[in-house]
Amino acid sequence: MPEFSLADIMAGILGLSLNAYVLFGGADFGGGVWDLLASGQRKQRQRDVISHAIGPIWEANHVWLVLAIVLTFTCFPPVFARLGIVLHIPLTLMLVGIVLRGSAFTFRTYDTEHDASQRRWGRIFASASVLTPLLLGICIGAVASGRVGGPLRGSFVEQFVNPWLTPFALSVGVLTLTLFAFLAAVFLTLESHDGALCEDFRGRALGAGVAVFLASGLTLLLSRDTAPLMYQGLLSSAWALPLHLGTAGGAIGALAALWFRKYRLARVAAGLQVSLIFWGWALAQHPYLIPPDMTISGTAAPPVTLKLVLIILTIGAVVLLPSLLYLFRIFKSGPSDPHRQLP
Repeated sequence: MPEFSLADIMAGILGLSLNAYVLFGGADFGGGVWDLLASGQRKQRQRDVISHAIGPIWEANHVWLVLAIVLTFTCFPPVFARLGIVLHIPLTLMLVGIVLRGSAFTFRTYDTEHDASQRRWGRIFASASVLTPLLLGICIGAVASGRVGGPLRGSFVEQFVNPWLTPFALSVGVLTLTLFAFLAAVFLTLESHDGALCEDFRGRALGAGVAVFLASGLTLLLSRDTAPLMYQGLLSSAWALPLHLGTAGGAIGALAALWFRKYRLARVAAGLQVSLIFWGWALAQHPYLIPPDMTISGTAAPPVTLKLVLIILTIGAVVLLPSLLYLFRIFKSGPSDPHRQLP
């Protein structure tokens, strides 16, 4: 049995918090994508379903991102510093996108006048929902490529633009966007009482599933030369085959469940697929948090700090997890739209 240090445990908790944000926050961002792409005779009703689905929980979903940030700067301060310096442009734009998206959603939702101002807020909400996942994926791609690590040398562009403005990082951004859109469409099939709206989101989920497959293939192809550590990990490590089989099983299960209209099963399978893709990235670069020079053990805070954080997390989880479960039980136990028409 492998032995795990306290730093490994904290890195695992960091990974779990990011995984939760990808699933729950990602589905919210994907809802904004479908808000932008709403079409057909039921365009406004599609947007109503999305708003009612996101409304009660979108702020709560960001708790996972806050947790990930706090864990990084407390438990792995050199990693936080490196990310904040090298990736300050995309990270700043991403945070601006999160704030704009939340503000625009609130202003649009509580504006009682259906006028040009409300439509303008809607466009800002939808546009930020597209750009923010792209930037998040670009940051992940930059880290995975190994261009964020190492000494800082050269001009401003060489230090702070070239590490993330690459074909591979952009491909990871596109993959992240398609994953979030896929998750949202699958989740939205259970958010309406109207069978016609469920069919709308079912069709979008099937199309997004195909897009995820294509984006994943492009990302893997580009990683061969630009992210060799990830490429080797995904193809040559001992866990690669089980991971790919599990991911393929989740993808096929999700698409099959959508095809046969088993929407609850599709939701579980889609969550499994997206989670395994996320952990594929994390495992491929293990033990590095930022390749090629920042390992988990080499960047961890002193043991006393890690112990205190773990104690605080344990106490906080006793309050946080039941509260989140109660929130989801109240607002997500059934379809959340106001339409109760049946097909």
